[in-house]
Amino acid sequence: MRLRQSYIFPLLITLFSLPLFSAAQDRPILVSAVVEGRDTIPFVYLDEFTLIDKLPKHLAKKQAAFNRLKYNVYKVYPYAVIAADVLKDVDANLARLQNDKKKRKEYLKSVEQELNKRFKGELENLTISQGQVLVKLINRQTGKNCFHIIQELKGGFSAVVWQSVALLFSNSLKKEYDPQGSDREMEMIVAELESDAYYQYKYKMQQGRLQTKPR
Repeated sequence: MRLRQSYIFPLLITLFSLPLFSAAQDRPILVSAVVEGRDTIPFVYLDEFTLIDKLPKHLAKKQAAFNRLKYNVYKVYPYAVIAADVLKDVDANLARLQNDKKKRKEYLKSVEQELNKRFKGELENLTISQGQVLVKLINRQTGKNCFHIIQELKGGFSAVVWQSVALLFSNSLKKEYDPQGSDREMEMIVAELESDAYYQYKYKMQQGRLQTKPR
């Protein structure tokens, strides 16, 4: 490619002034060189750099979707862990109170009040997509879908009501977690999260474990 004439003059001035400038300053620059025939050609090593092109549009959309999923998993995963802890304690306590319906009812009410006090505001601020992820992760952590959990603790009518509400927000409490299929990417993110020692430490310091005991 030929340079425009307007570039030639300043380029030549720059090239021819270099040896004069060096001589005037008496500061020779030592460089490596190779010999080709009767010519000695100087050369220098440049630092390596990586040039990354923009992702194609379809791949960029997939990457953006994955980044959103990762953000949502990191956001709601602690709630799923707490839900599993709470459900484990509730099941154990209800088993001890299985012959006393009144105490069972009082206990469940106290658990609900405690959970509302601690998490209601936070959970109400979740986005629709974060709610969908949370339903899947609760199933992952507990082995039960959310519909079944509500049905066990609050009765079939409450489960149907909350399922109807969930459907209004493009969600379903009956969703099952599929780590080998549709939730494969989510499982990969959770595995990464669970191996992050700093995250686990921060979670334990900030959240703690919610203990629920019958009153």
